[in-house]
Amino acid sequence: MPSKPIPGSTGAVLTCLPSPYEAHGGTGLLYLPRFIAKCKYVKANGELPPSYAKNFKRGLDRFLCMHLGIDPAAVEQVVREAGSDEEIERGLRGLLPADVRAPAWNRELAQKGMTPAGAEFLLQALTAMGCADRAGEIRSVPDLIDFDEGRIP
Repeated sequence: MPSKPIPGSTGAVLTCLPSPYEAHGGTGLLYLPRFIAKCKYVKANGELPPSYAKNFKRGLDRFLCMHLGIDPAAVEQVVREAGSDEEIERGLRGLLPADVRAPAWNRELAQKGMTPAGAEFLLQALTAMGCADRAGEIRSVPDLIDFDEGRIP
């Protein structure tokens, strides 16, 4: 039977966040709904749990924003100032470039962690979770996120 993460090994787990593989309806960008959801969580709760806060506006959040040529804090500001999802979408339309190059970003995201250094990172993370046996199955950073949050059994 395949192993599952040791409860608490990665800190708090927010199952309310969407999968990194969920595409944004307006742009087709993978991961953008997750970043927006993290911004909404901060707006509603003041902060993310430490296990998520360490990478908020960094990590994949920052990689997405680098791809788009925008500052992650600008996305958070759009969410913070919006009173509805419609206002968030309107604010994003004003912030994002006309061509978000979704296919290029989506391919890049899906392959995060598929380098030798990335494979080592994934193995270390899975070992800390008590799941080193899953290294052949969990092959990317988005996979690791989905595994940690219970979307990959």
